[in-house]
Amino acid sequence: MAVAVDQSVSDLDEVLWQAWKAMDLPEGYRAEIIEGAIEVSPTGRRRHSVLVNRLRRALDPYLARSGYAAHQAVHVIHRHKVWVPDLFIAPLDLDGIPDEEGFGVDAAGGVVVIEVTSPGHRNLQRDRARKHREYARAGIPVYVIVDDHDDEGAVLVLTSPDAKKGKYADEHRVPYGTDAVIPEGPAKGFAVGKSIVAA
Repeated sequence: MAVAVDQSVSDLDEVLWQAWKAMDLPEGYRAEIIEGAIEVSPTGRRRHSVLVNRLRRALDPYLARSGYAAHQAVHVIHRHKVWVPDLFIAPLDLDGIPDEEGFGVDAAGGVVVIEVTSPGHRNLQRDRARKHREYARAGIPVYVIVDDHDDEGAVLVLTSPDAKKGKYADEHRVPYGTDAVIPEGPAKGFAVGKSIVAA
């Protein structure tokens, strides 16, 4: 029996995918496949968790009648790349957008990803650069980075993904204290403001 092979998945992608599926991590760790490497990281520090949960609690009522929700701890998969964004805004029922092997959801089903940065050069590069390129390549319409480590804190709202270039055409950086507004999709008009980012 012939099996169709996705030509957009390289041999390295397939090897990493098989290794990722076989991983058995201790509680409190997650593994992602980002730009040709499996990255294992611990769950975030207290400040990271505070920001993620403030965002989720604010998004829940905002999205209540939209048919969408902010999901946490979900594997987002695109061509054997795997990410675990801090928040993933997608349809309320993720059963309608599984990936081909049932390990998570296909990136095409999401409309917004939100990452809250963690300290350390490697962690910052993951969210600011590597995941930036990966989310753009997957065509996710909006990427929001809440960044305590950008000067005195800033929110970066990225839109208009260019999958071929692996970047977002529109970038809007807003320092903490000013509302950073999501410009499109079911979360259009949602503001990441002072009440969310306050220390």
